[in-house]
Amino acid sequence: MTLFTFNYHKKNISLQVQECNSLFSKICGLMFCRRKNASALLFDFKKPVRIAIHSFFVFFPFLAIWIDDKNNVVDVKIVNPFKFSVSPKKSFCKLLEIPINKKYLKITNFVVGEKVYKEN
Repeated sequence: MTLFTFNYHKKNISLQVQECNSLFSKICGLMFCRRKNASALLFDFKKPVRIAIHSFFVFFPFLAIWIDDKNNVVDVKIVNPFKFSVSPKKSFCKLLEIPINKKYLKITNFVVGEKVYKEN
């Protein structure tokens, strides 16, 4: 796990992430993970790209945060299970996939601006 900091609405947000550097980890992402055990994933593409993601075989919603080369947020979307294609508005260099679960309750509610996950 690595501490990653990004800028969102002029605020620095830090969280522990699992880096996905291999091709296999980039392809799999959150697929087949269990919601309560899932960790935030960081995908680093090294240069600006504009590719779509999908949520096949991800059985829970997650927050996708696309980030530029200066660690500023480019776009944010809640991705629901089994979506064929989700794309950002602009090119990006990094992608954060944050499971909407109890572990990331504060950050997901802050970024989205509403309660997207309630503690049970």
